[in-house]
Amino acid sequence: MGPDQYLPNRTTVAIIGAGQAGLAMSRHLSQRSIDHVLIERGDVANSWRTERWDSLRLLTPNWMTRLPDHRYEGDDPDGYMTAAEVVDFLSDYRSRIEAPVVDRTAVIAVEPASERGGWHHVVTDAGTVEARAVVVATGACSTPKVPAIAGELPSGIRQLAPIHYRNPDALGVDGRILVVGASASGAQLADELARAGRDVTLATGDHVRLPRDYRGMDIHWWMTTTGLLDERWDEVPDIAKARRAPSLQLVGSPERRSVDLETLHGNGVQVVGRLAGVSGSTGLFSGSLANQVATADLRLGRLLDSFDAYATLAGLDAELAAPDRPAPTSIPTDTTTLDLGSVGAVIWATGFRPNYPWLPDGLLDRKGAIRHDGGVMTEPGLYVLGLPFTRRRKSTFLDGVAADAADLSAHLADHLDTVAAMAA
Repeated sequence: MGPDQYLPNRTTVAIIGAGQAGLAMSRHLSQRSIDHVLIERGDVANSWRTERWDSLRLLTPNWMTRLPDHRYEGDDPDGYMTAAEVVDFLSDYRSRIEAPVVDRTAVIAVEPASERGGWHHVVTDAGTVEARAVVVATGACSTPKVPAIAGELPSGIRQLAPIHYRNPDALGVDGRILVVGASASGAQLADELARAGRDVTLATGDHVRLPRDYRGMDIHWWMTTTGLLDERWDEVPDIAKARRAPSLQLVGSPERRSVDLETLHGNGVQVVGRLAGVSGSTGLFSGSLANQVATADLRLGRLLDSFDAYATLAGLDAELAAPDRPAPTSIPTDTTTLDLGSVGAVIWATGFRPNYPWLPDGLLDRKGAIRHDGGVMTEPGLYVLGLPFTRRRKSTFLDGVAADAADLSAHLADHLDTVAAMAA
């Protein structure tokens, strides 16, 4: 903690995490005159400072970079912020809203009010805070999900997750790079490494193919304008499946490039199926790549059909460019083995696993994820913000967490009124 910070013994709301989700909730609570404190394990925007590779940019255009009472004000609304610019954006926001952040303070345990006489206890390495409500705004705690098969790889191969990757030169190994996972991170890293002259193999499972632009507009313009990103968690038929959906194959580059299996293959990336096993020094890949590619192309076609239909219905066809569909993916799909002796490093772009060791087991499902209904946890007065599809399809975006925070702060305020009435 800094010299001007202190951890109160008691507050109305404790927010765990001071990234975009925590800061958005802080702003809404301040607008409601609800006292609170944000507890941050590192500095504000910690994951953006410490867990991003050098070239990373937001996948959303700058005009979508907006939080409650704070938005991008630069001269490149159609560009994409670098990680350093996101840090500056969030740090400036923290100062503007005077968010009461206590940084460099780790949470050790959250003890629910039902066990603590009506007050939730947030135990930290700097003391314990009592609160009427607690908001978990830490995301998935940045714990890479590395499959068990990693233990079967030859010992000489360097293994790392995207949060530990910085740039091609910093890998410090020769040989082929095997990137496992072809969602946003995997596709971007395979692209960067291939452009740096490295031999790259990309192991691919289920994925979502999208063009960077369609008919002259950013793909996020389409998803915003058609209302797709505003779709709510209680409007989809299978919210659990929606929350497990792969991240979009996109990159936020100044050149506005598309990054999909077709373009990656064209840049020299060897695209194979899902990594299914290891036999000695040979990597074995699933033969389902052709089906995965066909499914991704089919879903892309259906999505672009819906955009075209919207444009016609809204009378926008004359203002937009003609439909410019990406060609069907036409890459070789018959490679099922790889000599691991040629591999210098494996990057596990396989997502993150939930990791909340400071929450009671009763609040988590069998896989360790927080059980919640639109951000409202099963224990009254406990909330979660910033997870995939928390309340909307855009919940993890800078442009999406504000709306979720508004909804949950209203629910939280009602909860505090109920607690106060019961105590009266």
